[in-house]
Amino acid sequence: MTATEVYESVTNGGVNDFADVVAILQRHGPWCLIGGLAVNCFVEPVYTMDADLVVVAENLETISTELVAKGFLIRRFAHSLNAQRANSKLNIRFTTDGGHQEFLRDPTDAEVLGLKIPVASLENIVRAKVWAWRNRERRLSKRKKDELDLIRIAESYPKLRALMPAEITSQQ
Repeated sequence: MTATEVYESVTNGGVNDFADVVAILQRHGPWCLIGGLAVNCFVEPVYTMDADLVVVAENLETISTELVAKGFLIRRFAHSLNAQRANSKLNIRFTTDGGHQEFLRDPTDAEVLGLKIPVASLENIVRAKVWAWRNRERRLSKRKKDELDLIRIAESYPKLRALMPAEITSQQ
């Protein structure tokens, strides 16, 4: 089995869900992937059940309407809009934090779940991970995953350590 086939099985349709979301986003660009799936484009991948995305803020309502029409359930939170199909384990998370809008300026193309899509620059992914790691309102398990992502990036891209807190980069 390929990695994509395994992911499809584990997420109960997540690869197909992701492809449907990508098709909608292609009509409402620019957009890019951030978060754990984006980190996996640059370092050895780890398993994640979330696809974190940035879209042009003004397009989010139209995108949301199209997702509902495709069978996605929408949930709104303080800093995100989440979309998920009833039987799927893949959670699509659109950040509504305005600080991420600048990530749309310089994405790079990468293959994710069998699709060539725009992914935030590694520097912007590091910035987002640092913001998330510093957010004490997030669950500890989520912050620890962000910390691990930063450590993985620091090991593979030592020059990006300058963008990370010493509390992370000083760990041996």
